[in-house]
Amino acid sequence: MQATPADQPEGDTAAYRAARTLDVTVLMGGPSSERDISLLSGEAIASALEGCGHKVTRADISPMDVSALEREGIEVVFIALHGQFGESGEVQELCKRRGLTYTGSGPQASRLGMDKAASKQIFKRAGLVTPDWMIIEQFHSPQTYRTWLEELPPPVVVKPVNGGSSVDITIAANDAERDAAMDSVLEQYGRVMIERLVSGRELTVGILGDEALPVLEIVPARAFYDKTAKYDDDAGTEYIFDHALSDEIVQQVQTAAMKAHSVLDCRDLSRVDFILDSDNIPQVLEINTIPGFTSHSLVPMAAAKVGIRFEQLVDRIVTLALERGEP
Repeated sequence: MQATPADQPEGDTAAYRAARTLDVTVLMGGPSSERDISLLSGEAIASALEGCGHKVTRADISPMDVSALEREGIEVVFIALHGQFGESGEVQELCKRRGLTYTGSGPQASRLGMDKAASKQIFKRAGLVTPDWMIIEQFHSPQTYRTWLEELPPPVVVKPVNGGSSVDITIAANDAERDAAMDSVLEQYGRVMIERLVSGRELTVGILGDEALPVLEIVPARAFYDKTAKYDDDAGTEYIFDHALSDEIVQQVQTAAMKAHSVLDCRDLSRVDFILDSDNIPQVLEINTIPGFTSHSLVPMAAAKVGIRFEQLVDRIVTLALERGEP
């Protein structure tokens, strides 16, 4: 099902106003390596909600200070945290225990979405195609994992099992590059994913409610779509909606995105990233349960393609949380 814009007179450029004013707390910042992106997303969301007429409280929250959730009068918590604590189910659990209505997926779906290995296992069981992978942990002996690595030779992608915004991801063309990247990730995170590098077209699909947004193709000027390519104005990344994909392939990609979203029991919004391989098979790379909301972010870009302005988008996410009712 394709997402469509909210009711609005055609050609109307007046400021969008919410149906009623709500007391919304926007959680941003946090302790993860994606803190800087979260602050950008959170500020964009907060400003848009204020533009809709809502009363907004900005809260830079951390596991050591959750006092923002104790404030009286909160009607909705908009979670704009990226990475550990924000996307890993912890802050969702804190909201749930307090009976607070919050945006996005619940604790379990968030944990699964954050754990690339767990989510890929579920995708595979559900019949979705995903690149081959293996997980190596710090306690594994070199004798053990060297044997495993023979089954997945370079080129490979080396990345943290729990992470986002393409932080600490390396494309390794040979054993030496793989080993160096693997050691670095193991030292920082304790677990590392080695994933087969699949050549093809990078596609992404945003999910809003129970609808798929348009398929967006990403063409980075760099070797791959890393953090610089995502957030640097001068990175030269192209974002293409007129991608000349057949209607059949577009339908396949959107259907796969909806399936990835549903098998993890995600809700409100997500973004599913794919590689369209040489056989035109969409391979699921990962799901993002709290996608970015910066000026470069892909879900707002896709929503705008079908006429959903940024203010309408964030207000609709708030509405979805309210309509759901239970935390």
